[in-house]
Amino acid sequence: MQALTVKIRIFPDQPAILRQLGNEYIRIVNQLTERAEQRGAFPKMTTKDVETILPSAVSNQAIRDAKSVFNKIQKLGVRPLLKKPVYFVNNQNYTVSENTIAFPIVVDGKTKKTAFPATTTSRDMDLLRKAKLGLMRMVEKSGKWYAQISVEVPTSETSHEGIMGIDFGLKVPAVAVTTTGKTRFFGNGRQNKYIRRKYQQRRRKLGKLKKLTAIRKLGNKEQRWMKDQNHKMSRQMVNTAIQEGVSVIKLERLENIRKTARTSRKNAKNLHSWTFYQLQQFITYKANLVGIKVVEVNPAYTSQSCPACGEKNKAKDRRYECSCGFSAHRDRVGAINIMRQPVADGNSLSA
Repeated sequence: MQALTVKIRIFPDQPAILRQLGNEYIRIVNQLTERAEQRGAFPKMTTKDVETILPSAVSNQAIRDAKSVFNKIQKLGVRPLLKKPVYFVNNQNYTVSENTIAFPIVVDGKTKKTAFPATTTSRDMDLLRKAKLGLMRMVEKSGKWYAQISVEVPTSETSHEGIMGIDFGLKVPAVAVTTTGKTRFFGNGRQNKYIRRKYQQRRRKLGKLKKLTAIRKLGNKEQRWMKDQNHKMSRQMVNTAIQEGVSVIKLERLENIRKTARTSRKNAKNLHSWTFYQLQQFITYKANLVGIKVVEVNPAYTSQSCPACGEKNKAKDRRYECSCGFSAHRDRVGAINIMRQPVADGNSLSA
């Protein structure tokens, strides 16, 4: 089973009610957690023991959340104070259709299961139909409301034995090489750099004018653009893996990528805002859904070691050449070596 989150935008007629219920949910969780900490144990309780305006089903979920937070306190020794409004509904108390999401709220002191207009995609509905539904989390972001539904989707199994190595970079966002000899370059580094620079310039101008709201909106627009690029690239990579009979995709471990990645001062800002981790997550969940395993490898010297003889050389610009006669694009060299690398620490470490 693969755990995913389906994010659906909803359009409440009275967002103030959802905002109030979200604040009340957090208040109850914090209150119950504080009381349990004072007693030294979380007591047995039902919704009758909680004074709140929340629907009983939601109040019951707040009790479970408070107990979970209290258990974390026992392990960490610190009580987190939850501040951001949120509203959880368990899978027995919400329903999703192509145009609406219905869940219980309180209006004029009465609990009512209310249907809210929603925008769902065909992919969302396909996932929800075949998935095991979990909690639904209602959140507000920049004045927009979203239902985030956790689901578990059954994964396929593959009998293939091929391996794919993927090298991440700036000028070429990703290069993939498979054991069948297939090499593919993904993304457009120059375009990404241009878009980043364009948004940075706009932010500077808005900053001088002190238009903070416009800066936030611009940042959200840039993130959406980059997320869309990562979704497209990850889908192309997984499709290539399927076509080439790949059962394992190897990615470079990202712990120190911002320190070890090839860069220059002019690319530094671009590098630190590049969403390597997001791209890796998209590749992982898309691959797992079709039965392809994703693991991490140590990327040390993968761009310098010759795939033919093992000698270490530094590439000149985009070309890698070795004294043994081997030559190739330097990112292709990195992808070949990642494909051949053992998994990180010698263990089958999933990405």
